Amino acid sequence: MSQNYGKKSKRADNYQLGSYTSVSEILFQNATLLVTSDSGVILKRGIDEKMAKYEITVNAEKKIVEANPDMPLLWVLRDKLKLTGTKYGCGIAQCGACTVHVEGVPVRSCMLPISAVSGSVTTIEGLANGGNLHPLQTAWIDHDVPQCGYCQSGQIMSAAALLENNRAPTDNDIDEALAGNYCRCGTYIRIRAAVHSAALYYRADEQTDTHVIDTKNGGAS
Repeated sequence: MSQNYGKKSKRADNYQLGSYTSVSEILFQNATLLVTSDSGVILKRGIDEKMAKYEITVNAEKKIVEANPDMPLLWVLRDKLKLTGTKYGCGIAQCGACTVHVEGVPVRSCMLPISAVSGSVTTIEGLANGGNLHPLQTAWIDHDVPQCGYCQSGQIMSAAALLENNRAPTDNDIDEALAGNYCRCGTYIRIRAAVHSAALYYRADEQTDTHVIDTKNGGAS
């Protein structure tokens, strides 16, 4: 899109569109918002942006993306890589809908610039093992957790990070780990129950692993 939107007025940031409509330019996160006098808003992308190439690992696959250094990881995932399971909720890292893992740590991708990503990224699409759902995804279905479902990928990602470090979480552990993930439908009780159910899978896996180790060492399971 051309930078010339019409006849430039005396103000450096104002353009005239025809006889009745003027537009003011506002720089916003390396894009330009054109706010018109008749309450219209046009987003002008790609102007004066310094694009760069980044190699990142997403769901165990290396990807090369070209993006502005300030572009949030959320939009790299959704717009560049077409991984739309991660959702945009608030844009200020307060609701948790955009949660992904970077090196196993839950982060809010809406506020993390692509240039600051250091480590492998896992999204909701990367939790399942091929055709086998992750224990949390199975538990979410068993407990009918979602209503609108919009926040659920973020909820599951935060819960997955919890269970990687705590296989027997208490109610308080779950509440604290997911405190930054808001559910507008209020399904918190079901979320907690689903996390407890998924924890049983984790503990069963641990018992199976222990049995294997004991057998190899000649010990009783």
